[in-house]
Amino acid sequence: MSSFIYKDNILFCENVAVTDIVKEVGTPAYVYSKKTLLDNFDSYSNAFEKNDGLVCFSVKSLSNISVLRLLKDKGSGFDIVSGGELERVLAAGVDPKKIIFTGIAKSNEEIIQGIRKNILSFNIESEAEMLRIEKLATDENKIVDVAIRFNPEIDSGGHEYIKTGRKKDKFGVLLEGVINLSKYILNSSSLNLIGLSCHIGSQIFELNDFEESAKYIKKLAKEINKLGIELKFLDVGGGLGISYTDSNFPSPSNLIKDLENILSDRNEKIILEPGRSVSGDAGILLTSVEYVKDDYLIIDAGMNDLIRPALYDAKHQIINVENDKVPTKEWTIVGPICESSDVMAKNYSLGASGGSILAIKTAGAYGHVMSSNYNSRRKPPEILVDDDKFEIVRKRETYEDLIRHEVNLGS
Repeated sequence: MSSFIYKDNILFCENVAVTDIVKEVGTPAYVYSKKTLLDNFDSYSNAFEKNDGLVCFSVKSLSNISVLRLLKDKGSGFDIVSGGELERVLAAGVDPKKIIFTGIAKSNEEIIQGIRKNILSFNIESEAEMLRIEKLATDENKIVDVAIRFNPEIDSGGHEYIKTGRKKDKFGVLLEGVINLSKYILNSSSLNLIGLSCHIGSQIFELNDFEESAKYIKKLAKEINKLGIELKFLDVGGGLGISYTDSNFPSPSNLIKDLENILSDRNEKIILEPGRSVSGDAGILLTSVEYVKDDYLIIDAGMNDLIRPALYDAKHQIINVENDKVPTKEWTIVGPICESSDVMAKNYSLGASGGSILAIKTAGAYGHVMSSNYNSRRKPPEILVDDDKFEIVRKRETYEDLIRHEVNLGS
């Protein structure tokens, strides 16, 4: 059940009227429901029955430290893709042995950072990366645990930009290269192969795609075992897609049941990396209508705040937080950015007028994390709601913040 519901024609997040949040922090503002976030996480974590699985939340989807701490307290692991994300999860008190480091362009600095923090594993995505990690591990006089992320050559996922498992995609090691890398690591004095990883994309709704991927990883694991290598985990990649409308899709329990059945004869821990399906519907973006011009609703949230509609042509539900005031009309809802692509929705039926407060739904994932200061606009605050209380977990940027790190030559 959603934590965003109307009570007496006012939108509430849990037991807080979002209008009360707007009175304190203004708009635009991101609002997250603690209950929805943790319920979504539990839908994965509690679904494991046969395997001692580990859910590694994808930090890139929502990286606020307070959110990460909530998930850490529930036992979550974390999938990171940068040194900055590593610092975030460590600041949240996460056990380094629950951190896996993915990403195709790990720098020397980031690798050394991960080695010194003694993380669970680096997911290797190329031979060149493997050799770099080996050299840096040798320099640090450490034996470093690694996994190989392989590319299963599966065409799956939603938008073209979020497909990751095809042969032409930049991610992972092609199947024919996995055994060669495994043989090399077997003979390395600085590397220890403990896992296999696979990720075929985001916004996947068909269990068949996950099943095919799991069969690939199972087959590869058997081949690696023949080399005399015992693996500790099989990382089957991201979680399920989510609905930005009202459609119904398979549940995490359906997915995990299938994975456990396919991998039932394996002893390795199953790792999943859900992000969007944990954080997506836990968040909304609140925005105000600044002006009405013809069939345009001009709002104060733009592509700098939520880039998904402009970047992916993503469709978000948009609602008035007061649902009894204005007759419905079709609008083009646009933001303030000086780009014609700054459009949140076209031909969208909504009751709204100047001064209305709107909620852009399912904005918890890839929302604030992808925000920018384009047009020198300040990044919005983040608000965490817990039952009848709310906390500001990220303040709205100030104008001073915008220029804090710049040098004013000649002043």
